[in-house]
Amino acid sequence: MQENGRFSNQSKAKKTAKDSIFRDLFENPKYLLQLYQVLHPEDRKVTEDQISSVTIQNVLLDQMYNDLGFVVKERLLLLVEAQSTWSKNIVIRVLLYLANTWKEYIQNKKLNIYGSGGMSLPKPELYVIYTGERKERPEWIFLSEEFFPGQECFVDVKVRMLYDGKEGDILNQYVTFTKIYNEQVKEYGRTKEAVLETIRICKNRKILKEYLESREKEVVDIMMTLFDQEYAVERYGDEKKAEGKAEGLAEGEAKGTMKAKQEMTYKLVDRRIPLETISEIVEISVEVIKKWLAERPVTVR
Repeated sequence: MQENGRFSNQSKAKKTAKDSIFRDLFENPKYLLQLYQVLHPEDRKVTEDQISSVTIQNVLLDQMYNDLGFVVKERLLLLVEAQSTWSKNIVIRVLLYLANTWKEYIQNKKLNIYGSGGMSLPKPELYVIYTGERKERPEWIFLSEEFFPGQECFVDVKVRMLYDGKEGDILNQYVTFTKIYNEQVKEYGRTKEAVLETIRICKNRKILKEYLESREKEVVDIMMTLFDQEYAVERYGDEKKAEGKAEGLAEGEAKGTMKAKQEMTYKLVDRRIPLETISEIVEISVEVIKKWLAERPVTVR
């Protein structure tokens, strides 16, 4: 809900706010270098200009995207995902991200994949930063163990799980930020008040302080952009139930729910949110979303 172009305190914060902050934070070369130094503390000679982003961008909205990818001195390729819910499917997703990133790298470097000589590729390292409440916390997860236990597997993927960093480093600050955010959401719900309290507490505790001070407006916008789907469904559903009394409340509720999801989809597309993410939020297949977009009325501005 917006009032005069501003989010009210009862506006709902997006469920994936932490993930979006992760992407925004590490788009900054300074913080990206700090993250690399957490993962490779032995390497202190790397500079910002020796790190290049290869994060898959959702230019066409419906293509694959990931949280973070970067190449260091053309020798290391690091893919990092931020997850607050545990899913073994992350191993599959990371494998697909790696394949797609390698494909783009090969194309950009104009490497000959069909040549007789071996190509020079950066060595991949795959990471997942998990900020959820799961008690079992393995250091590594493997494609073979998760999907083909006890079987011979011709292809395997090894992913290192990260749960925190050392006190004060950039990984530790991000993880602490997510915990503070969760605490404030429990206290205030997914509201602007929870977002502002998260920022205030973090700045006071010097958690991502520089980042939050320099991009506070953008951070608030990121965390408030996607309204909670339940709120939208409830709002539109109530309207449609009232309109649909003659047809029956059940039918009206169903229509209202679908209308809410469609309206939510349009808003998220306008914000250039990838279709894969939208699909998860509104719980509608990408194919149906594409159909909605093809049939969407053109608005003259």
